[in-house]
Amino acid sequence: MTAQGPVSPLTPKPTLDRVASPADLRALPDRDLGTLAHELRREVIEVVSQTGGHLGSSLGVVELTVALHAVFNTPHDKLIWDVGHQCYPHKILTGRRDRMLTLRQAGGLSGFTKRSESEHDPFGAAHSSTSISAALGFALAREMGQPVGDTIAVIGDGAITAGMAYEAMNHAGHLGTRMFVILNDNDMSIAPPVGALQTYLNTLGRNGPLATLKALAEGIEDHLPAPLREGARRARELVGDRPGGPTLFEKLGFAYLGPVNGHDMPALLAVLRGARAHATGPVLIHVVTKKGYGYAPAEGADDKYHGVAKFDIATGQQFKTPANAPNYTAVFGKTLTDEAARDPRIVAITAAMPGGTGLDAMQTRFPGRVFDVGIAEQHGVTFAAGLAAGGMRPFCAIYSSFLQRGYDQIVHDVALQNLPVRFAIDRAGLVGQDGATHAGAFDVMFLANLPNMTVMAAGDEADLAHMIATAARHDEGPIALRYPRGEGIGVPMPDRGEALPIGRGRILREGSDAAILSFGAHLSEALAAAAILESQGVSVTVADARFAKPLDAELLEQLHRHHRTLVTVEQGSTGGFGGLVLHHLAAAGLLEKGRAIRTLTLPDRFIDQASPAQMYAWAGLAASDIATAVLQAASPFRTASVVNLR
Repeated sequence: MTAQGPVSPLTPKPTLDRVASPADLRALPDRDLGTLAHELRREVIEVVSQTGGHLGSSLGVVELTVALHAVFNTPHDKLIWDVGHQCYPHKILTGRRDRMLTLRQAGGLSGFTKRSESEHDPFGAAHSSTSISAALGFALAREMGQPVGDTIAVIGDGAITAGMAYEAMNHAGHLGTRMFVILNDNDMSIAPPVGALQTYLNTLGRNGPLATLKALAEGIEDHLPAPLREGARRARELVGDRPGGPTLFEKLGFAYLGPVNGHDMPALLAVLRGARAHATGPVLIHVVTKKGYGYAPAEGADDKYHGVAKFDIATGQQFKTPANAPNYTAVFGKTLTDEAARDPRIVAITAAMPGGTGLDAMQTRFPGRVFDVGIAEQHGVTFAAGLAAGGMRPFCAIYSSFLQRGYDQIVHDVALQNLPVRFAIDRAGLVGQDGATHAGAFDVMFLANLPNMTVMAAGDEADLAHMIATAARHDEGPIALRYPRGEGIGVPMPDRGEALPIGRGRILREGSDAAILSFGAHLSEALAAAAILESQGVSVTVADARFAKPLDAELLEQLHRHHRTLVTVEQGSTGGFGGLVLHHLAAAGLLEKGRAIRTLTLPDRFIDQASPAQMYAWAGLAASDIATAVLQAASPFRTASVVNLR
């Protein structure tokens, strides 16, 4: 694996050029830190214009990143970025500047924090709301004698909507251990933050500049710079004596400081230094920032350029490859909206991802029937279960890797009660530049083993439309449909999806020597493998299972009976569809019938970022790999003939 080199050189930056590590940054006088932040912001823009990635979130924390590394002694002090999509300035300042143009590419830097990448990344992240728990763990390790300094968790206003963040704060407040939580409040996560918490944060922010200087405690006021001291006392009086009493964070046991202007370097430095010098227990510093700050196209965009392709810096115009086929997510959004127009019982739930899941289309047309619960997958699943129990037809649209967070609720609140919740599982399989953290590898395995659950996977974009129609009409119990990221394969689309018979697959190509049974969006690769094999003189049947549960036993046994070789293919982990096939054949006494059977799955390892095609090649799931597996299973003596299949 080799990383791609620079596309074009980055412009010189005199102050940033003097910083190879946080130690160099801490040697700079305060008057140079604002200049450093300006140059760092320009560097982030130049890099992401050539690589694509998470731009807006990184631009919003440039001053905060500089101030944190200036005040705290990283990496001895542990700086933990929640989610990690705002970590590009951090990477540049921590010895990775010369590799930034490999960002999110094969063999290059991860788009998130990653322990194996740098000692300055003490805890990896790409899913939200883990930072406070991890920081508390580091802090307790310090208390138990480990060589750990201060611990700082930087969490966004979107991520702090998750229950896990409050579980961690409740525990930290109980323990009273010294640690720091930076609440990065930009009023804009991937989608606009929702819920009562955001309203509460906005209320705190409206206290104005006096509240900005609220002190951690009476004692710390005395140590603030003289121009800030009186304002701090007045601010604390205002915030502490307001009708609502102490802040929510103070009630959880945290000293609360804020809101602080996250783009005012002197204010940031003063508050962080005061907190570091005098805090004895857990501290929450409320920092108000602006996503996309300092780059007009990002500030003006609805999503603040959260995730971008390569773009022209002068105009902000992104260089997106024109789609050759409908996008799976867009197909889901349009088809579900059409179904909702015909059935007023259809509602949809998303966990802070209306655009990412395609539900923004339905949200625009039927705003009262789309519910964004924030980054709260557990609540979202049980909320959907309640809707189903109340007679509605809920579609719970969550990425595969994020649905993992709601597994207990799927088991206890949905499957056990046999409630007809429809799980629309986007980003199934490998997802490309987001890498292993966002790979949808495990959902088939953890869903198909649940009683009452029906599990489908779309072989193409037209099949997805049919599966949405199927789910909409399925009231007998929970049902899941999975589909990948990106565009389909260009098959004709139906005017309207038709309900499929539950547990029935289809045959797309008939042959006599071997059978390939595909489950999900690797169907096109299975067909390509059959074409390769045909050129080798091997006649191949290709079937699309459509359902992992219930299995199409009749189709499976027919394939087994009429072909000496059977190979299953799926975009998921071991223990998934292939495991179900083997279990059925064993229970039916068919494994003793002299047939060669192979199951092709993702390997038992996490696969780093690259293009999806490259990742599947590394996983041994390219069309040529499938063809090789068929030939090797059919005849061990023919393996020499497949060397040139790639």
